[in-house]
Amino acid sequence: MVEGHLRPARAEVDLDAIADNAALLRRLVAPTALSAVVKADGYGHGAVPVALAALRGGATWLAVALVEEGIELRQAGIEAPVLVLGEPEPDAMAEAVAHRLTLTVYTAEGVDALITVAKQARATGGPASVVHLKVDTGMHRLGADPDEAVALAARLAEFAGDSGGGGGAGVLRLEGLWTHLAVADEPDNAYTADQLERFRLVRSRLAEAGVVPAVVHAANSAGALAHPGARLDKVRCGISVYGYPPNPALGPLVTQALGQPLRPALSLRSRVVLVRELDAQERLSYGLRYRLGERSVVATVPLGYADGVPRALSAAGGEVLIGGRRCRMAGTITMDYLMVDCGPDATVATGDDVVLLGRQGDEVISADDWAARLGTISYEVLTGMGARVPRVYVGGRAASVGGGSE
Repeated sequence: MVEGHLRPARAEVDLDAIADNAALLRRLVAPTALSAVVKADGYGHGAVPVALAALRGGATWLAVALVEEGIELRQAGIEAPVLVLGEPEPDAMAEAVAHRLTLTVYTAEGVDALITVAKQARATGGPASVVHLKVDTGMHRLGADPDEAVALAARLAEFAGDSGGGGGAGVLRLEGLWTHLAVADEPDNAYTADQLERFRLVRSRLAEAGVVPAVVHAANSAGALAHPGARLDKVRCGISVYGYPPNPALGPLVTQALGQPLRPALSLRSRVVLVRELDAQERLSYGLRYRLGERSVVATVPLGYADGVPRALSAAGGEVLIGGRRCRMAGTITMDYLMVDCGPDATVATGDDVVLLGRQGDEVISADDWAARLGTISYEVLTGMGARVPRVYVGGRAASVGGGSE
């Protein structure tokens, strides 16, 4: 069991895999800088341990979705630049600046709120506001319209004193300009080139207005791996840091580009807590929808949908590894437990190790395997890992980040 937890279940995170993946990515994109995206609690792996491992591997930036996520990194003593990828609510701007987070803005309201914070900092001697302007080049989720971007950038630059307007020098700095790619994981899709061209035109218009941000970035993991022209000054890598290609079909391309495969960092493990042998035609779990075709050994495992094992996975043919063998999940996955059809005459005993994600012997089950069965993506599988599953850190500097022990 994991220290401090009484249930035999854990998510094991290999920090050396995180560091090695970051090092591979950094080597590929050099001299472009690598930003490790650690939002959503480090894609379910643990934001602070992942951030430390990624920085050890060569990342020099971090990125989060929420101000609260950035504050967590600062409170852990992490000093690397941290970009908040979404524009914070006006009430959150001051808190973000106080923790020296780099902000994203893309609306007039956001720009005005940030300037208000910068004015307060000028009056009180507070920290400078560092900001990146996001442009919507075609994904249409977040970002300023290209036609509005120049005016927003000019407003920020004017207050910062970068375009002759004066008034805010030293308390606000327009450091970056960025966009997000919608289909970079489809290498043959021309839309990525269209987005990059729209972005180039915005940069040109800003330059004509005398605004030249120091850091320009567009590439997510897929952009960094499959579109060298998108790397610019910095790449923002999320899923690839955790050991997965942004699209399973890109696996061979990613391995070729990096010279070796990425290493998935997280495994989900438990133990058998109950074994019984049941006759053919017996039915299992809620709804009694799973019927045994022959007399079989059935094992119960203490992980369920409250832990991030999707309820639909058993009906989709989900498997676990027990004794180095693939065994079918059997019956409806419940909130706290799942059942496994181990087959006739299986030599399975209470206490046997069970792997839901990861390697056991020669067999491997990956987040991409779950995703393929469920019609989703590895991102959702990993970030769906329940908070009540303890994270155990192994490799590298695991002891310094509060890794549990068996």
